Amino acid sequence: MGHNNGVPIPFIFSLVALFLLALHVNVSFADRSTYIVHMDKSLMPKSYSSHDHWYSSIVDSFKSENPTSFDGNKILPSILYTYDTAFHGFSAVLSADELVTLKKSPGFVSAYADKSITLDTTHTTQFLNLNPFAGLWPASDYGDDIIIGVIDTGLWPESESFRDEGMTKSLPARWKGKCEVGQEFNASLCNYKLIGARYFNKGVMAANPGVTLSMNSARDSLGHGTHTSSTAAGNYVDGASYFGYAKGTARGVAPRARVAMYKVSWDEGRYASDVLAGMDQAIADGVDVISISSGFDDTPLYEDPVAIASFAAMEKGVVVSASAGNEGPELGKLHNGIPWVLTVAAGTIDRSFGGTLTFGNGLTITGFTLFPANSLVENSPLVYNKTFSACNSTAALETAPDAIIICDDTVPIRNQISYIIQSGLLGAIFITNNPEIRELGYVATPSVVVNTKDGRTVIEYALKSENPTVSINFQQTLLNTKPAPAAAFYTSRGPSKSYPGILKPDIMAPGSLVLAAWVPKVAAGKIGYNVNLPSNYNLISGTSMACPHASGVAALLKGAHPEWSAAAIRSALMTTANPLDNTGNPILDDGDNFNFASPLAMGAGHIDPNRALDPGLIYDATPQEYVNLLCSTNFTRNQILSITRSHAYDCSKPSSDLNYPSFIALSNNDHKTKTRVQTFQRTVTNVGDGAARYMASVIAPKGSQVTVSPEILIFAYKYEKQSFTVTINFNAKKKGNASSGALVWIEQNGKYTVRSPIVVSPLV
Repeated sequence: MGHNNGVPIPFIFSLVALFLLALHVNVSFADRSTYIVHMDKSLMPKSYSSHDHWYSSIVDSFKSENPTSFDGNKILPSILYTYDTAFHGFSAVLSADELVTLKKSPGFVSAYADKSITLDTTHTTQFLNLNPFAGLWPASDYGDDIIIGVIDTGLWPESESFRDEGMTKSLPARWKGKCEVGQEFNASLCNYKLIGARYFNKGVMAANPGVTLSMNSARDSLGHGTHTSSTAAGNYVDGASYFGYAKGTARGVAPRARVAMYKVSWDEGRYASDVLAGMDQAIADGVDVISISSGFDDTPLYEDPVAIASFAAMEKGVVVSASAGNEGPELGKLHNGIPWVLTVAAGTIDRSFGGTLTFGNGLTITGFTLFPANSLVENSPLVYNKTFSACNSTAALETAPDAIIICDDTVPIRNQISYIIQSGLLGAIFITNNPEIRELGYVATPSVVVNTKDGRTVIEYALKSENPTVSINFQQTLLNTKPAPAAAFYTSRGPSKSYPGILKPDIMAPGSLVLAAWVPKVAAGKIGYNVNLPSNYNLISGTSMACPHASGVAALLKGAHPEWSAAAIRSALMTTANPLDNTGNPILDDGDNFNFASPLAMGAGHIDPNRALDPGLIYDATPQEYVNLLCSTNFTRNQILSITRSHAYDCSKPSSDLNYPSFIALSNNDHKTKTRVQTFQRTVTNVGDGAARYMASVIAPKGSQVTVSPEILIFAYKYEKQSFTVTINFNAKKKGNASSGALVWIEQNGKYTVRSPIVVSPLV
């Protein structure tokens, strides 16, 4: 067989034939495009049984005349999707002439060409299955006119993520906020995307008399607030990347929502008084969602500014989304475990960043790296020597040649990177299965991280080859990695110390290596110790990144269901969350030796926005029910009043049994008996299409028995309520790890599965 530069000639002929085939097909389709068509459903003729039938009939009428492809097959006009939530209409492949005819049809409102979708750089919107044709994005009109108040470090108003292109050019009538003038920040920096910016500094200044604030305005000097606010509601930005990694179009979860920034955290410190003032103002300004990626550790509810302000927000229907903290994987380190707040854990994403290693023998291995440059590493010497392979001492590494050094899995990899930099070596291949570097990033030397299996192959080649060499190709972005998501090793775990009787966290959202807007004056990358690199977008990790994802989804749900309470939105998010990863197996915990993740790490599971749009049943709760819970504690009347702010509530019916979409039973050595029985009362509201019948399916936590009564719920109409009890018989003196199960209400036709986690845990 003949070859041309190593490529078989018949294969080249095949490529030419495929190219000509593709060219002919493209010519055939050249006069057709996809259009999104809006229709006035009220004008649907009575002869049609449904809007689907009506739209199909319109498009079918165009099929009598159409072009014919080269093989005789007709290229027919066709419907892609029909819409009946955010707007009424459909998307279809049509010719220009057919579109002209369509515009004359009764009920036609408008039509416009579809736009191509490029790779998402945060990628998380794609990972969350948000798409422009069906589900929560179109149903909520992308969060149009929903206002997200972000409590953070300020933002960088010039970022492209805060442009108002495509935004409605009028402010919501309920909006009472403003753009506050300050250092390097004037009112003209706000627009129809960034509609408000305020700053609160009296607490930090009182704590530091005579201090001069480095940036006395709502402008961000840290980067954190710019990142979180653009994650929640940033506008579309083409060509974003982190030094060549994750190239594509950046966008927030709710790209048409409005952003209002409340700066409460400063370079000089962060104080509860400023946080409380910021949240208080956000509620008064008329925000719909509050996103706060910070919290207070070991603070009782009645002294926690997040708990206090979020209670007032809840009363007004404002959803408060808060981060769980980054103190994992030890149990009981979670903050923001507030019963009336959505508490968000962090998970990984189905995306990694890599460098391709090509060895002298032709072997290629792709490992992890985020080295922020396309460094030239080509046929460099590769060395493995036990004298310095621990990479834990500059003294030992000074004896190494100027080469790519192979480092064994010894001390934490960030320490090894520091030793490599201090020693002035060319770079390294680090061997480890530890998830830390892959979740947090930071590779400041031309280096790649490989797993232990690939590491053995690399070491074998280095030892057996006479002149081992390696080349490295950086700036690789790998999508659809498996398994994903996993609970991040750093995400804080429950039970919540502020109130352990409610299972926290509530849900998990993408939090590891999320790309979003950044402050260009704050280094986003480093080479060695002395070279700081700026970037308009940065990849960072934490529950701080997970929280604004949930905030964005809550904003979308608020847009699609403005009648829902904050508790209803939280319920919809929790009962539709996915406990499985993209391999179809239970989500793993990177902080627990890759065992199955507990709800104490991931809550009900990974957030699933499109399913949350139509959850079937919801667990709602009124402000008085939260007061009943507070009354069941040992809080004094004044402590309760510090949260509720009103004497209008009464404590006549104290109850710790909140109508919550999860269950936790706590074991404690103080219990007098070995076993304990705990019964929970719950009420669900039918928000499905109408009459429905649900059957209970239970997986009991290991060593426990769970019974549900009744086992069947029958609803005659939409919004009807039904109650049931869950009884858990468990080991009251249980020690060690928590065990978990679930209650799933399954609709008889299989349309809805309403899942609630069950946990039996030692009291931490």
